[in-house]
Amino acid sequence: MRKLLIGAVVSALTLLSSAPAQAATIRPVTGFGSNPGALRMFEYVPDGLPSGRPAVVVLHGCTQDAAGYARGSGWVGLADRLRFKLVLPQQVSANNFSKCFNWFQAGDIKRGSGEAESIAQMARFAAGGRTYVTGLSAGGAMTSVLLAAYPELFAGGGVVAGLPYGCATSMIDAYSCMNPGKDLTPKQWGDKVRAAGTGPRSPVSVWHGTADYTVAPMNMRELAEQWTDVGAAVDTHAVTGMGHGQPIAPGAGCGQVGPYLLDVGVCAAAELAAKWRLGEDGVQ
Repeated sequence: MRKLLIGAVVSALTLLSSAPAQAATIRPVTGFGSNPGALRMFEYVPDGLPSGRPAVVVLHGCTQDAAGYARGSGWVGLADRLRFKLVLPQQVSANNFSKCFNWFQAGDIKRGSGEAESIAQMARFAAGGRTYVTGLSAGGAMTSVLLAAYPELFAGGGVVAGLPYGCATSMIDAYSCMNPGKDLTPKQWGDKVRAAGTGPRSPVSVWHGTADYTVAPMNMRELAEQWTDVGAAVDTHAVTGMGHGQPIAPGAGCGQVGPYLLDVGVCAAAELAAKWRLGEDGVQ
Protein backbone atom coordinates (compact mmCIF):
# COMPACT_ATOMS: atom_id res chain seq x y z
CA MET A 1 0.00 0.00 0.00
CA ARG A 2 2.74 2.47 0.87
CA LYS A 3 4.44 2.01 -2.50
CA LEU A 4 1.14 2.68 -4.23
CA LEU A 5 0.59 5.80 -2.16
CA ILE A 6 4.04 7.18 -2.86
CA GLY A 7 3.46 6.70 -6.56
CA ALA A 8 0.09 8.38 -6.32
CA VAL A 9 1.39 11.49 -4.60
CA VAL A 10 4.19 12.30 -7.04
CA SER A 11 1.94 14.58 -9.08
CA ALA A 12 0.55 16.20 -5.95
CA LEU A 13 3.99 16.89 -4.54
CA THR A 14 5.07 18.65 -7.71
CA LEU A 15 2.56 21.32 -6.72
CA LEU A 16 4.96 22.23 -3.90
CA SER A 17 8.18 22.28 -5.88
CA SER A 18 8.04 25.94 -6.83
CA ALA A 19 6.13 27.36 -3.88
CA PRO A 20 6.70 31.11 -3.48
CA ALA A 21 8.35 32.46 -0.34
CA GLN A 22 5.78 33.06 2.37
CA ALA A 23 4.94 36.71 2.94
CA ALA A 24 1.51 36.49 4.57
CA THR A 25 1.06 35.64 8.23
CA ILE A 26 -1.36 33.57 10.26
CA ARG A 27 -3.56 36.10 12.00
CA PRO A 28 -6.33 36.00 14.60
CA VAL A 29 -9.89 36.84 13.58
CA THR A 30 -12.64 38.11 15.86
CA GLY A 31 -16.28 39.00 15.31
CA PHE A 32 -17.02 35.97 13.15
CA GLY A 33 -20.20 35.08 15.03
CA SER A 34 -21.72 34.26 18.42
CA ASN A 35 -19.08 31.56 18.95
CA PRO A 36 -21.06 29.28 21.30
CA GLY A 37 -18.14 26.86 21.59
CA ALA A 38 -15.73 29.59 22.78
CA LEU A 39 -13.05 28.68 20.23
CA ARG A 40 -10.44 30.98 18.72
CA MET A 41 -10.25 31.68 15.00
CA PHE A 42 -7.13 32.23 12.92
CA GLU A 43 -6.77 32.46 9.17
CA TYR A 44 -4.05 32.37 6.56
CA VAL A 45 -4.69 34.39 3.42
CA PRO A 46 -1.86 34.54 0.86
CA ASP A 47 -1.00 38.08 -0.18
CA GLY A 48 -3.02 39.32 -3.13
CA LEU A 49 -5.50 36.44 -3.01
CA PRO A 50 -8.41 37.26 -5.32
CA SER A 51 -12.00 36.88 -4.19
CA GLY A 52 -13.79 33.65 -4.86
CA ARG A 53 -10.85 31.35 -4.16
CA PRO A 54 -11.48 28.13 -2.17
CA ALA A 55 -11.05 27.82 1.59
CA VAL A 56 -9.92 24.87 3.69
CA VAL A 57 -10.88 24.55 7.35
CA VAL A 58 -7.90 22.86 9.04
CA LEU A 59 -8.43 21.33 12.49
CA HIS A 60 -5.45 20.55 14.71
CA GLY A 61 -5.09 17.52 16.98
CA CYS A 62 -4.78 17.29 20.76
CA THR A 63 -1.89 19.27 22.34
CA GLN A 64 -1.37 21.13 19.05
CA ASP A 65 -2.32 24.66 18.04
CA ALA A 66 -3.74 26.08 14.86
CA ALA A 67 -0.58 27.71 13.50
CA GLY A 68 1.76 24.84 14.30
CA TYR A 69 -0.48 22.27 12.67
CA ALA A 70 -1.19 24.44 9.63
CA ARG A 71 2.53 24.82 8.95
CA GLY A 72 3.65 21.37 10.05
CA SER A 73 1.05 19.51 7.98
CA GLY A 74 2.02 21.36 4.80
CA TRP A 75 -1.22 23.31 4.37
CA VAL A 76 0.40 26.77 4.56
CA GLY A 77 2.83 25.96 1.76
CA LEU A 78 0.02 24.60 -0.37
CA ALA A 79 -2.12 27.68 0.24
CA ASP A 80 0.73 29.87 -1.00
CA ARG A 81 1.37 27.79 -4.10
CA LEU A 82 -2.22 27.02 -5.11
CA ARG A 83 -3.78 30.30 -3.98
CA PHE A 84 -6.47 29.47 -1.45
CA LYS A 85 -7.16 30.52 2.13
CA LEU A 86 -7.00 28.56 5.37
CA VAL A 87 -9.54 28.80 8.19
CA LEU A 88 -7.84 27.70 11.40
CA PRO A 89 -10.01 27.05 14.47
CA GLN A 90 -8.11 26.64 17.73
CA GLN A 91 -9.21 24.88 20.88
CA VAL A 92 -8.53 26.49 24.26
CA SER A 93 -7.54 24.75 27.47
CA ALA A 94 -10.63 26.09 29.25
CA ASN A 95 -12.71 23.83 27.00
CA ASN A 96 -10.38 20.84 27.05
CA PHE A 97 -7.20 20.55 29.13
CA SER A 98 -5.35 18.76 26.30
CA LYS A 99 -6.73 21.21 23.71
CA CYS A 100 -8.64 18.44 21.93
CA PHE A 101 -11.75 19.45 20.07
CA ASN A 102 -14.68 17.93 22.00
CA TRP A 103 -15.90 15.54 19.31
CA PHE A 104 -17.45 13.33 22.01
CA GLN A 105 -19.57 15.90 23.89
CA ALA A 106 -23.24 15.99 22.91
CA GLY A 107 -23.42 19.77 23.21
CA ASP A 108 -20.48 20.27 20.85
CA ILE A 109 -21.43 17.97 17.98
CA LYS A 110 -24.98 19.02 17.13
CA ARG A 111 -25.95 21.44 14.42
CA GLY A 112 -26.38 24.91 15.86
CA SER A 113 -24.58 24.35 19.15
CA GLY A 114 -21.19 24.33 20.81
CA GLU A 115 -17.88 23.87 19.06
CA ALA A 116 -19.43 22.56 15.86
CA GLU A 117 -21.45 25.76 15.43
CA SER A 118 -18.41 27.91 16.22
CA ILE A 119 -16.43 26.24 13.43
CA ALA A 120 -19.38 26.49 11.05
CA GLN A 121 -19.58 30.22 11.78
CA MET A 122 -15.88 30.57 10.97
CA ALA A 123 -16.38 28.72 7.69
CA ARG A 124 -19.32 30.92 6.72
CA PHE A 125 -17.46 34.09 7.71
CA ALA A 126 -14.40 33.27 5.62
CA ALA A 127 -15.96 31.53 2.66
CA GLY A 128 -15.65 33.14 -0.73
CA GLY A 129 -15.69 30.00 -2.82
CA ARG A 130 -15.72 26.25 -2.35
CA THR A 131 -14.99 25.23 1.24
CA TYR A 132 -13.43 21.99 2.48
CA VAL A 133 -12.62 20.62 5.93
CA THR A 134 -9.86 18.36 7.22
CA GLY A 135 -8.23 17.53 10.53
CA LEU A 136 -6.01 15.21 12.53
CA SER A 137 -7.06 12.92 15.40
CA ALA A 138 -9.55 14.92 17.51
CA GLY A 139 -9.57 17.37 14.59
CA GLY A 140 -10.30 14.45 12.29
CA ALA A 141 -13.17 13.37 14.51
CA MET A 142 -14.48 16.95 14.48
CA THR A 143 -14.20 16.87 10.68
CA SER A 144 -16.67 13.97 10.80
CA VAL A 145 -18.93 16.09 13.01
CA LEU A 146 -18.94 19.00 10.57
CA LEU A 147 -19.55 16.81 7.54
CA ALA A 148 -22.45 15.16 9.34
CA ALA A 149 -24.12 18.24 10.82
CA TYR A 150 -23.38 20.81 8.10
CA PRO A 151 -23.35 18.94 4.77
CA GLU A 152 -24.26 22.08 2.80
CA LEU A 153 -21.14 23.95 3.95
CA PHE A 154 -18.43 21.63 2.72
CA ALA A 155 -17.56 20.36 -0.75
CA GLY A 156 -15.36 17.59 0.67
CA GLY A 157 -13.62 16.35 3.79
CA GLY A 158 -10.38 14.67 4.83
CA VAL A 159 -10.29 12.66 8.08
CA VAL A 160 -6.75 11.85 9.27
CA ALA A 161 -6.39 9.35 12.14
CA GLY A 162 -9.95 10.23 13.12
CA LEU A 163 -13.20 8.56 14.11
CA PRO A 164 -16.77 8.09 12.87
CA TYR A 165 -19.43 10.62 13.73
CA GLY A 166 -21.43 9.75 16.85
CA CYS A 167 -19.00 7.11 18.11
CA ALA A 168 -18.90 8.54 21.65
CA THR A 169 -21.14 10.62 23.89
CA SER A 170 -18.74 11.12 26.81
CA MET A 171 -15.01 11.33 27.49
CA ILE A 172 -14.94 7.82 28.96
CA ASP A 173 -16.77 6.49 25.93
CA ALA A 174 -14.30 8.29 23.69
CA TYR A 175 -11.41 6.12 24.85
CA SER A 176 -13.16 2.92 23.82
CA CYS A 177 -13.89 4.46 20.41
CA MET A 178 -10.25 5.32 19.97
CA ASN A 179 -8.96 1.89 20.96
CA PRO A 180 -10.04 -0.85 20.40
CA GLY A 181 -12.78 0.93 18.43
CA LYS A 182 -16.45 0.16 17.92
CA ASP A 183 -17.74 -2.24 15.29
CA LEU A 184 -21.22 -1.15 14.18
CA THR A 185 -23.10 -2.01 11.02
CA PRO A 186 -22.93 0.46 8.15
CA LYS A 187 -26.59 1.30 8.68
CA GLN A 188 -26.05 1.96 12.39
CA TRP A 189 -23.23 4.36 11.56
CA GLY A 190 -25.20 5.90 8.72
CA ASP A 191 -28.24 6.48 10.94
CA LYS A 192 -26.09 8.63 13.22
CA VAL A 193 -25.15 10.88 10.30
CA ARG A 194 -28.70 11.04 8.97
CA ALA A 195 -29.90 12.14 12.40
CA ALA A 196 -27.32 14.95 12.46
CA GLY A 197 -28.25 16.75 9.27
CA THR A 198 -29.85 16.28 5.88
CA GLY A 199 -28.66 17.03 2.39
CA PRO A 200 -26.32 15.64 -0.28
CA ARG A 201 -23.09 14.21 1.07
CA SER A 202 -19.74 15.35 -0.28
CA PRO A 203 -16.74 13.05 -0.89
CA VAL A 204 -14.71 11.93 2.11
CA SER A 205 -11.04 10.87 2.19
CA VAL A 206 -9.86 8.79 5.14
CA TRP A 207 -6.19 8.49 6.11
CA HIS A 208 -4.80 6.20 8.81
CA GLY A 209 -1.52 4.57 9.82
CA THR A 210 -1.50 0.80 10.09
CA ALA A 211 0.60 1.05 13.28
CA ASP A 212 -1.62 3.64 15.00
CA TYR A 213 -2.04 2.46 18.59
CA THR A 214 -3.76 5.64 19.77
CA VAL A 215 -6.72 5.57 17.39
CA ALA A 216 -7.09 1.98 16.21
CA PRO A 217 -6.82 1.45 12.42
CA MET A 218 -10.22 -0.26 12.41
CA ASN A 219 -11.69 3.24 12.62
CA MET A 220 -10.75 3.74 8.98
CA ARG A 221 -13.01 0.86 8.02
CA GLU A 222 -15.84 2.09 10.24
CA LEU A 223 -15.55 5.59 8.78
CA ALA A 224 -15.71 4.20 5.26
CA GLU A 225 -18.79 2.18 6.15
CA GLN A 226 -20.48 5.20 7.74
CA TRP A 227 -20.02 7.57 4.83
CA THR A 228 -20.66 4.99 2.14
CA ASP A 229 -23.98 4.18 3.83
CA VAL A 230 -25.16 7.80 3.53
CA GLY A 231 -24.15 8.00 -0.12
CA ALA A 232 -20.81 9.76 0.02
CA ALA A 233 -17.95 8.82 -2.27
CA VAL A 234 -15.16 7.51 -0.03
CA ASP A 235 -11.47 6.85 -0.64
CA THR A 236 -9.22 5.32 2.01
CA HIS A 237 -5.45 5.52 2.45
CA ALA A 238 -3.73 3.07 4.81
CA VAL A 239 -0.11 4.17 5.33
CA THR A 240 1.93 1.07 6.11
CA GLY A 241 3.90 1.24 9.37
CA MET A 242 2.79 4.75 10.29
CA GLY A 243 1.76 5.50 13.87
CA HIS A 244 -0.62 8.17 15.10
CA GLY A 245 -0.21 11.36 13.17
CA GLN A 246 -0.33 13.35 9.94
CA PRO A 247 1.54 11.94 6.94
CA ILE A 248 4.05 14.50 5.65
CA ALA A 249 6.97 14.52 3.23
CA PRO A 250 9.45 17.28 4.18
CA GLY A 251 11.95 16.09 1.59
CA ALA A 252 9.41 16.97 -1.08
CA GLY A 253 8.54 20.32 0.49
CA CYS A 254 5.55 19.14 2.50
CA GLY A 255 5.44 19.96 6.20
CA GLN A 256 7.75 19.99 9.20
CA VAL A 257 8.43 17.03 11.49
CA GLY A 258 7.07 17.38 15.02
CA PRO A 259 4.77 15.63 17.48
CA TYR A 260 2.14 13.79 15.44
CA LEU A 261 3.64 15.15 12.21
CA LEU A 262 5.28 12.09 10.69
CA ASP A 263 7.72 11.96 7.80
CA VAL A 264 6.59 8.91 5.84
CA GLY A 265 7.30 10.21 2.36
CA VAL A 266 3.60 10.78 1.76
CA CYS A 267 1.86 14.16 1.94
CA ALA A 268 -1.79 13.80 2.88
CA ALA A 269 -2.38 17.54 2.51
CA ALA A 270 -1.02 17.60 -1.05
CA GLU A 271 -3.11 14.59 -1.97
CA LEU A 272 -6.23 16.24 -0.62
CA ALA A 273 -5.41 19.51 -2.40
CA ALA A 274 -5.02 17.61 -5.68
CA LYS A 275 -8.25 15.66 -5.13
CA TRP A 276 -10.14 18.87 -4.40
CA ARG A 277 -8.53 20.65 -7.38
CA LEU A 278 -7.61 23.58 -5.21
CA GLY A 279 -5.11 24.88 -7.73
CA GLU A 280 -7.53 25.26 -10.60
CA ASP A 281 -7.22 28.81 -11.97
CA GLY A 282 -5.09 29.66 -8.98
CA VAL A 283 -1.53 28.46 -9.61
CA GLN A 284 0.94 31.27 -10.23
